[in-house]
Amino acid sequence: MVARVVPAISRTYRFASKVGVVELLIVGVAFVFYYLVRGFVVERTFEATSRAIRIVELEQRLGLWVWESKMQAWVMSSDILVHVFNNIYVYAHFPLIIIIGLWLFFFHRERYVLLRNAFLISGGIGLIIFNLLPTAPPRLLPWPLSDQVVDTMFAFSRVNYDMQPAAFVNHYAAMPSLHFGWNLLLGIGIIWTVRNFFGIAFGVTMPAAMFVAVVATGNHFMLDVLAGTLVALIGLGLAFLVQRYGPRLWRLILPDRIFKRLAHST
Repeated sequence: MVARVVPAISRTYRFASKVGVVELLIVGVAFVFYYLVRGFVVERTFEATSRAIRIVELEQRLGLWVWESKMQAWVMSSDILVHVFNNIYVYAHFPLIIIIGLWLFFFHRERYVLLRNAFLISGGIGLIIFNLLPTAPPRLLPWPLSDQVVDTMFAFSRVNYDMQPAAFVNHYAAMPSLHFGWNLLLGIGIIWTVRNFFGIAFGVTMPAAMFVAVVATGNHFMLDVLAGTLVALIGLGLAFLVQRYGPRLWRLILPDRIFKRLAHST
């Protein structure tokens, strides 16, 4: 029985993986899980706002808060800059993840698997933090701090609000900034894969532009960006470990007979 079932399962899995069905299932499950976590924190406004105020106090002591104000003032000095960074915030996130993900999936599958795992692991870490430590973004700070931050999306171009269903927006997921962390992973993936001047330039410029975008739009503190960087790099490091030692773990979990048949069939 096992001799017939295991190869059949293996062939089915390889076909589903090849055409992307498995990836769609993974993304779908991750999306549903995010929605559930979002529901846990949506009513914790006071807690999220209080934590954001403490971050402002910490950034004031570190001298970061004044730089955030200067960065937003520079962007708001030009309508063009406002629209540029508003659009970077929106379209250099999930749309760019999809585009680069498809490119890696079809042309650089090994790199795709590594970055996919890094995204899933860092996303899982982020969801845990969002639930345990919900944090409001700068744009939702109460008065008088609200006078120092402008929600550029709301004030100049509501593209981010109009394109997302309200039920799937987590307003208290400022810490860590996965907007920046995931963009950093994309940049690393591009540099690692392309390895020429244009790839390196794009891989460096893209996260730098996203850094300005997340701060200048009032969606994240600088400390959120730092936390997002750490979470993303931890996810990447753990993804490397999964890639290197994953087969050994499966060898320990699965019976030797089944493992050998799966390895032979793939």
